[in-house]
Amino acid sequence: MSDHHVCPWWLAYTFDNPLRRLIHNPGKMLGDYVCEGMTVMDIGCGMGYFTLGMAELVGDTGKVIAADLQQKMLDIMLKRAAKKGLAHRIIPHRAEATAMGVTTPIDFALAFWMVHEVPDPVLFFQELMTILKPSAKLLYTEPAFHVSETKYNDILAVADRAGMKITETPSIRFSRAALLENRS
Repeated sequence: MSDHHVCPWWLAYTFDNPLRRLIHNPGKMLGDYVCEGMTVMDIGCGMGYFTLGMAELVGDTGKVIAADLQQKMLDIMLKRAAKKGLAHRIIPHRAEATAMGVTTPIDFALAFWMVHEVPDPVLFFQELMTILKPSAKLLYTEPAFHVSETKYNDILAVADRAGMKITETPSIRFSRAALLENRS
């Protein structure tokens, strides 16, 4: 599972655009999991496509921790957030390749099309478990056209060993997806 490659910031423009709402609408996809007042995390936030949607859902009393390896992605996300009047709800966080480095307890996390880029999924899920509140959920998705079912299932097994259980398998276009819950 060690073969990984981080998507360069400039390539994100190909899939992070307004037409994407027709396929992956953040409000519809996350509305059942993210509520006003929550502290949530967008892991591998990129240019903020889901970060902005979650910022709308958490309202003025909630927070979104937007974590990414690339400062350029965080900079673009913050500009987009400012234009929508949502920047005050977002905490940008520059992660490292081997650690997210977040310590704030969270109610919900999103890992959309990015875990396959993580050098060590075991460490990733172990660290995530230190910040997920008891019964907190993670929506984990991978692109079906890029991540094989075998690799996806291997990653789910790592999440299970870390203490997460599958509670749902939502249908998300072009994706393999599982809603995982912290068993503690």
